[in-house]
Amino acid sequence: MRTNLPNFGVETSFVDTSDVALVEAALRPNTKMVYLETPTNPTMAVTDIPAVAALCKSRGILLVVDNTFAPPPVQFPLRLGADLVLHSLTKYLNGHGDVLGGAVVGSKEMVATIRSVGATKICGSVLSPFNAYLCLRGMKTLGLRVRRHCESALAVARYLETKSCIQRVFYPGLESSPYHALAQRQMNGLYSGILSFELVDGMGGKSSFDLGKAVVNALQIPAIAVSLGDPDSLVQHPASMTHASVPKADREASGITDGLIRMSVGLEDPEDLIADFEQAFAAAGL
Repeated sequence: MRTNLPNFGVETSFVDTSDVALVEAALRPNTKMVYLETPTNPTMAVTDIPAVAALCKSRGILLVVDNTFAPPPVQFPLRLGADLVLHSLTKYLNGHGDVLGGAVVGSKEMVATIRSVGATKICGSVLSPFNAYLCLRGMKTLGLRVRRHCESALAVARYLETKSCIQRVFYPGLESSPYHALAQRQMNGLYSGILSFELVDGMGGKSSFDLGKAVVNALQIPAIAVSLGDPDSLVQHPASMTHASVPKADREASGITDGLIRMSVGLEDPEDLIADFEQAFAAAGL
């Protein structure tokens, strides 16, 4: 899909970057930047960063990677060939759900340009000293926290895969994921603390849309929220929350079905989370 952004005079193409051939087909002689997120939100598709980086470098194109879902020690896009890396500081890097912020990481020259032009003339704001302190505080435990998030997410994903009421679990750490081999190569065996799963439509005489809401409302440990990376598990039903205003056909074209639920697995004991899912599925009649 191609669109024009009149405020900036920029032509943009939106493609599935997990298919490198589609990325290559979308490039034009005037392409300046490829921007990708891996894993994607909320379907957890994984893009081959080294392959896209090689393609970009062969044409003198900048590669920018949003690494919010797979922060260190999970994934290191700069080592894999990216030019710039973006993080939502609000999520894992802060890790406590008490900051709004973002970060751009790259070479000294690129960051200097972003600092002098982007931060001052376009964005117009920087973090307050206290918010910066909270991010630095959170990053002291980043490695420990993220490993626990990822290990627990894998345990929960494996449990969800055993449930007959679930059509599909989206998590690259699962051997059933089409992205598993690639994720093994570039995600250091951790795979993210985020997972999604899709409920079977029509079970118990209910639509997957109604089942999705019922399961989310019945869970007792996770909070219903659209953020992620907190110590507490967070869960959301995109079709009735973040994507409620998106036409169903458009949502489904992006893989966001009525029965899709996304979970940010927190630092709770995974056995407690699994037990909570058991009672929630029962409460929803599954």
